[in-house]
Amino acid sequence: MFDSPDFDLAPYAEFDTSALVRRTYCSWGDAGWRSLLVQCFDHASEADHLPMPGVSDLHLVLYVAGDVAMRTRAGGKPLRRCWVPGDLELVVPGRAAVRDYRTTSAMRTIQVHVPSATVERTAAQLGGSGPDFEVLSAALDTGDPVVEQIIRALPAAGGANDLYAESAAAFLATHLLTRGRHEPLPGPEHAAVRAGIAVMRDRLAEPLTLADIAAEAHLSVYHFIRVFRAATGETPHRFLTRLRIERAQRLLSDSALTIGQIAERCGFASPGALSAAFLSHVGVRPSAYRKI
Repeated sequence: MFDSPDFDLAPYAEFDTSALVRRTYCSWGDAGWRSLLVQCFDHASEADHLPMPGVSDLHLVLYVAGDVAMRTRAGGKPLRRCWVPGDLELVVPGRAAVRDYRTTSAMRTIQVHVPSATVERTAAQLGGSGPDFEVLSAALDTGDPVVEQIIRALPAAGGANDLYAESAAAFLATHLLTRGRHEPLPGPEHAAVRAGIAVMRDRLAEPLTLADIAAEAHLSVYHFIRVFRAATGETPHRFLTRLRIERAQRLLSDSALTIGQIAERCGFASPGALSAAFLSHVGVRPSAYRKI
């Protein structure tokens, strides 16, 4: 299946993952596309030592079902993440990793590969330095409704020809590379802000303090607030609250969890605290939002 010269997927052929994933859609075979690879997967409830080979393609993952606790080892300290429906991941090109994960409900993903040639051509047309995929990955961690909606729509566009796929690939590359240029996170401060965002996402359900986050970023609280606001335009507290509200919105839309369970999973002390924050940020109570 993976025989297109435009994609760098040969490393995947070395691993048999049939016991861990079941592919339910592939745009190469189901739609005849060659300019964009879109795949839908049902995943096993757990995996140990799952190899993720490094490829040059721009690899995007949208989690559409499941509540996943994942540990990724890519050299250095393992990174722990929790993924819920609606979360997006950009896998940094060329970085091999090993993953372990557990999920308490059925896990499904939609995964998109944009060929490296498309990314390189787009970067050249935009001008300037080459893309910083670390910055792009960190930016996408905070969510992107445009990318999410495009990825959700692609499997249903199988009746379109390859021109549609080529246009979608070009748009995704342009959107992401343009967004990455608006993320001013240089040098060590770049790493500190990324580390802070990673801690927020990984420990979203915990009662995090600003001191906890700054310590993980190896900065004083004052310095962390300053560089974080300069990089994101928001204070760490507001950024964290927004992440929690966005996760609550996804769980309200995509799960049958109670308001209390959602409050607990999103780091709110009580359903009332979630309701007050939700009303402030979204304009309606969680119960009303669920009915929309």
